[in-house]
Amino acid sequence: MFPIEAGQIERSDRIIPSLPAPRWVESEKSRESKKLTLSDYYEALLLLPPHMSRCSALCNFFRVRVEDENPQGTNTLKNNKTLVESQEKTRANASEISGPIILDTYRAIADFTKTSKHEINLRGGDLVEIIEKNPNGWWFCQLETKHGWVPASYLEPLDRPEEEEEPEPDYEGELYITTQSYEAEQDDEISLEIGETIVVIHKLLDGWWVVRKQQETGHFPSMFLQRAGKKAALEQINPLGSKLPPRRSTIRNARSIHSRSKPSLSQDVYRRNSRRFLQQKNSALSPRKHSLGNARSPLREAPSQAAVPEVSSDSEQKKPVPVVPPRPSAELILQQCTDKTRQRIGLHSATTTSVS
Repeated sequence: MFPIEAGQIERSDRIIPSLPAPRWVESEKSRESKKLTLSDYYEALLLLPPHMSRCSALCNFFRVRVEDENPQGTNTLKNNKTLVESQEKTRANASEISGPIILDTYRAIADFTKTSKHEINLRGGDLVEIIEKNPNGWWFCQLETKHGWVPASYLEPLDRPEEEEEPEPDYEGELYITTQSYEAEQDDEISLEIGETIVVIHKLLDGWWVVRKQQETGHFPSMFLQRAGKKAALEQINPLGSKLPPRRSTIRNARSIHSRSKPSLSQDVYRRNSRRFLQQKNSALSPRKHSLGNARSPLREAPSQAAVPEVSSDSEQKKPVPVVPPRPSAELILQQCTDKTRQRIGLHSATTTSVS
């Protein structure tokens, strides 16, 4: 609206005041400083030239709303109705407004020197706000007015030595595929070639995940892994092509403010728990396979050789022959037959005698 006064053409011509904190993010320190300077900012806006201080945008900014005159009170029906009416009027605009982003504050445990323009330098004891925690172990931080990537291994929470967001080990794990080979440099790491399928059992926030290959476990850089399956293309663990983050065990002169260090599991614990999980899984599956084998359909079950009886030629000869009854005599037939049968026999015999 005012490009010259805003300094868009020449920075030296800017007369519009600006807030000290970034517009798109708010931290604990910036929130406190904003409260002290907010009244000064409002006063500077009112002291601008009339064509700016009386413009429609600034008038709407300072316009008093209904809820400003009648703030919501406890157990007050009138104030509740006023608030509902105000929300009904501003529902369309309220849906577009979001609250400030509260960032977590971390402390640097040692000095870090950046190696690219996307990173920032740190000194031991610096307090930074975390904007993004990438799974590859590089976190996007805000240090006063600077923004850049920092290794997560150089940072620690202020109120506790351990991470609340770090998940517990999952020994069932998830299948991943290595996208780049890596040669182990420490005893608790594992060497893998490109294209190998492994199981991730512990996703650590420093970017060095614990993976399992058969009975072997070890730390492996997460930026060299890709999820197996259809969703693999949607996941980008290393979007910026960053280098491997350093591990905390390799940081020199690291100084923590916590009396006890962050607990960590050894590879012996990972291997022992993995073997126990696999044994329990196999023992749970074996009774099921046995029951399924006994419940097979007889139509699919092939008959065994012992179940089929063998028939020999001797058994066929020893089968009993049915007895043929003797032919009855003519007198017996005449006694058992009916009168009509006797008459016919008599006519038949008479006819045979006359012909002869």
